Amino acid sequence: MFSFDLLFYYSIIYLFLTQVKGLSPSNVVLADSCYVLFRVILLLPLTALIEKIGKRNSIIIANIILAVSILTFILAQNFTVIIIANIFEAFGFVIKNISESNLLYDSLPNSSVRGNIFSKIESRGSTLYYFLNALSALASGFLYVINGYLPLIICLIMCLVSALIATKFRDVVNTSNKNQIRASDYAKNLKYAFKNLFKSSRLRNLIFFGALVSGLLSLLMTIRSGLLQELNVSEQYFGIIFGVLEFSSGISACFQFAIHKRFRNKTLAIISLPIAMACLVIGLTVFFNLTFTVTIVIVLIMFLIQYSCRAPFYNLIKQYLNNFTTSSLRNKISSAYTLIEGLSRAFISFMVSLLLNIVSVSISFIFVGCAFIIIFVIFLDHMRKKVGLKPDEYKKKDIEFLELK
Repeated sequence: MFSFDLLFYYSIIYLFLTQVKGLSPSNVVLADSCYVLFRVILLLPLTALIEKIGKRNSIIIANIILAVSILTFILAQNFTVIIIANIFEAFGFVIKNISESNLLYDSLPNSSVRGNIFSKIESRGSTLYYFLNALSALASGFLYVINGYLPLIICLIMCLVSALIATKFRDVVNTSNKNQIRASDYAKNLKYAFKNLFKSSRLRNLIFFGALVSGLLSLLMTIRSGLLQELNVSEQYFGIIFGVLEFSSGISACFQFAIHKRFRNKTLAIISLPIAMACLVIGLTVFFNLTFTVTIVIVLIMFLIQYSCRAPFYNLIKQYLNNFTTSSLRNKISSAYTLIEGLSRAFISFMVSLLLNIVSVSISFIFVGCAFIIIFVIFLDHMRKKVGLKPDEYKKKDIEFLELK
């Protein structure tokens, strides 16, 4: 709940970087693309580090490094230091993403329901985070008005609280644990993935489509604040708006399995298309210069749709990728997805940073919306006969693989 992601951060970081530190919208998005790119670059060496020092110590160090990254943001005087802060942030999150879930899995009794217990605990923690983040977003807007540094100072404290909680953990030594991630395994997994897994049209489509949706969601986390700033929304309302949006993510996370049960093989379309279509509606609404009240109501409804789709997507894409797999294959698939998702997010952020040098944030929403609607429609049509089928409808190569010897 405290460590799933940063608290007192996302609702005001765009304001902080543009108003307090004087960055342009283009540079903010460019810095974010550097963060994602360094996550990809650091993945292999940090996996080796975790092997050497253990998951418990890694988690403690990661949260301390995140606190250092927030401190670097606070002290930064130019764009170069902001990039350094993003590198620290990438360092911390790579370690956390590898270590935390694996330590939880290690700590559970080895039984046939181990995976189900893990999923329930992981889902419970992320849902509680969304609700806590809603409250922190609500408070951070008002704190930012008092002093632009206050939310980040509290964010830094929350990182140290997470580090303190992590000192109560202990490593579980289990040499038979097939979910253990090692640097050498990660390299082998990538080699195996590109050589064998991508022969499956089902997995290939899921990995690339998931990476595209994740890249769009990552971009929107940054430029939504820029749009509100362009609409001259007061800073104190940022917290209220993002608090309500985070609360909607928490609610939708509770219903993710109901969404999957209701829509089945249409779930990815139901989740992804509204995100892209909302971008287009937002951009057109601002472009046609409607009254402020009408504009802000439409924009907030579109934001609400996007946030409601976010939480189910992140959890369900993992479920779909893991279907029809063994524990060994899950690690290989995870390695491939992590790499391609990171490259996708970095590329999309970089391209939009170039776009923002030419057009406003609101116009960029139109370009992004149009582009992703076309991409998603083409992808979903291509996936129609390759993803979401019954097990007996798949070709053998799509759901059966040889294990590494």
